[in-house]
This record gives sequence, C-alpha cells and structure tokens, in this order.
Amino acid sequence: MDLLNTLVDKGLRRELPTREEALAVLATSDDDLLDVVAAAGKVRRRWFGRRVKLNYLVNLKSGLCPEDCSYCSQRLGSKADILKYTWLKPDEASQAAAAGVAGGAKRVCLVASGRGPTDRDVERVGKTIEAIKEQNEGVEVCACLGLLSDGQAERLKAAGADAYNHNLNTSESTYGQITKTHTYADRVDTVQKAHAAGLSACSGLIAGMGETDEDLVDVVYSLRELDPDSVPVNFLIPFEGTPLAKEWNLTPQRCLRILAMVRFVCPDIEVRIAGGREVHLRAMQPLALNLANSIFLGDYLTSEGQAGQADLDMIADAGFEVEGAGTQTLPAHRADAAAAAAAHGPCGSVAAEAGCGSACGGCSGHAQEPAAEAAAESAVEASDEGGAEPVLAQAPAGEVRSDLVAVRRRGAGTDLAPNA
Repeated sequence: MDLLNTLVDKGLRRELPTREEALAVLATSDDDLLDVVAAAGKVRRRWFGRRVKLNYLVNLKSGLCPEDCSYCSQRLGSKADILKYTWLKPDEASQAAAAGVAGGAKRVCLVASGRGPTDRDVERVGKTIEAIKEQNEGVEVCACLGLLSDGQAERLKAAGADAYNHNLNTSESTYGQITKTHTYADRVDTVQKAHAAGLSACSGLIAGMGETDEDLVDVVYSLRELDPDSVPVNFLIPFEGTPLAKEWNLTPQRCLRILAMVRFVCPDIEVRIAGGREVHLRAMQPLALNLANSIFLGDYLTSEGQAGQADLDMIADAGFEVEGAGTQTLPAHRADAAAAAAAHGPCGSVAAEAGCGSACGGCSGHAQEPAAEAAAESAVEASDEGGAEPVLAQAPAGEVRSDLVAVRRRGAGTDLAPNA
C-alpha cells in the first residue's frame, strides 16, 4: 500500500505526515489492519527496538475532585464506586511504589486528584519523591498533580521529580464539551511550565469519548507541536456514575489504528498504552506492543488492570523485552536535547509537554483554596476505603464488550496487596 510505504519512510526520517495521511490510517479497513501494524512497527523498532518500558501508578489522593471532567471517575458529582482517601504519607507512597519497581517498573507516576496543587501539596509531594528515591535507586519519578501555578514546576524539579504529566486529552475545538471548569489553554500552559522548568514533559490523549477522526488527528498534531518526550494514549473507561458511562465506541481494531496513527505522527517519542488497554484491546494487546514502546504495569488510578505477572508474560511471549533501569528510553538525539535543556535549567521555552496517562486522565487546575481542600480531605477521611469485591459496570450491550470495567479495590488506600 503506497500510503503505508510513504508513512514508514517519513517515520524513519522523523518527518511529519500530512493530516490527510494521518486520517487515512484511521480510515483503513480491518482487512488492512495487519499491514498497518507491520508498517508502524517498523518505525517503532527503528527508534526503540523491541524494548518495552514499564510504568507504575501510585494514586496519592483519590476522589472528590472539584473539576467536572466528564470522563473521570473522581470528578465533581461522580457516583462511581471508587476508593476515596486523602494524601498518602511519604512512606506509604514509597511502599506502594516499591511493588511496581519490584515488578520491573522503571518509572513511578505520582498522581493526585484535584484542580491543582497548593504550595503545601508541592512540598508534601517533594518529600514523597525523596522517600521513593531513597528506597529505589535509579527509579524515575513523574508527578501528575493538575494545573501548575508559577514556580511549582521548578520546586518539583528541585525536589527530584524527573517528569510531569498533564494530558491534552482531546482536540481544542471539542474540549469545552468534555470539561467546563478549566480550558484547553490551561492544560497547554501547564505543559509549558513543566518544560520550561527542565522536567521531561509527558502529555497524551483519551480516545473513545465520542470524538471524530479529525479530533484525534488534531490532538495528536497538537502534541507533536508541543514535542513531549512521552505520549500516553488512554482508551476511555466508561465508569458508571460519570457522564460518559454509555460511550462504548471502541473496538480492538479501532484502538490499533489509533496507536498506529500516533506512532506515525510521533515516530521517535515514547508512546505509552495507558488506561483502558485491557478493556478495549483485550486479546489484541500483544499486537499493540508493535506500536507502543511503553505500558503501565498492573492497576490504574481507580480501575483494575491486568495482573502484573500477566503483563510480563505478555511482553515475553510477544517477543519483546522489558527495558532495564540502565537503558536510555529515548533515541540519542532526543535524549541529548533533553539533557541539554535540563542542564540550562528554567529557560521559559514553550516547546513543552505534560501527561502520564492516568486511567481517569487526571484532573487539572490551579491550587485549591485551603478551606476547600480541608473540607475535601475531611470528607474523604470519612469515606469507605474498604476491600470490597470489584464492581462490574453495567453499560448497554452492543458490539463492544461493556462488562469488563472493574473498580480498583487493592493497593494504595487499602490494606490489600497491589496488583503489580
């Protein structure tokens, strides 16, 4: 197929495809799907070989977010049956992180619900980063705390954070239909703040929210313009109790085409399969490793993932290998550029990125007012954190499997062992 040959050539040269070419990937037929995967796989192997980077999520603070992100189980007014708890102590977060590192995770992603951190929160997270790095030599730490105020990215960097996650999620033109309590521009601003502070930017998207092919291409091109080091691709988990509970729009084939399009547009960037891969890719997860070079190990923020050992077996069975702690993830030209930028420290650059791929997408915003934060924490402390059995979402039946969402009831915030 001429299209695929053209895209492979461009990917090997790090040349941006045209929007028409990106749209054509999403429009390919199921009969051509294996050809699409094979073509994008050539680009993936050129820049990342057969390595798979493992990442592990630690949910530092769960539930009761004041933002109204329609996709998120932790949103304002959510009735999803998720765990709710206030900030984990540094030693608790370090213990949670250790489970992922023991399973082979190279990066630990620290996520907290909320519009954005207060300065006190940044200090708290800094202590948590210190505790994790003391116990786990060489581990990367990425923070995902929402919208950042001036100076906060620099303080996180000084505290030892390696990266900052903040997803764009969807196209600018449709963002207002998904979230109304903050704007697309707010998200871009936070990505730029992270980049300017010398943090490795991680920013991605959520597919399956009812968006068009044009929306998907728009957000991926916006990400390419921001030039993040990593792009997490989330597939919407339609939680009961959220406005998007009935948005079951994805098939495994559709997910593979989306990942292939992202790889062609972002050939030398770490592409991470994030929340929803088990729900939507299902038995085709091993094929997706030919497109993405990074996954989350075990559970997500508020939903259960595949067992950690099953992830490791899948990687080995598919002929891939787990990326070791001493291995550089990014191709040399990107790693050298990132190192040079970090060496110069805060520079005010706007070529930034943010986002870690938190199964619920992560909330965003400016710092909460202290009184509101205190009220939220008080309410969380009174909530049920128990170890109930997983709850299956009851969404309408259709061509897609809508019976596979299980609420996370293990790990951080509970007395049960994590799924890592």
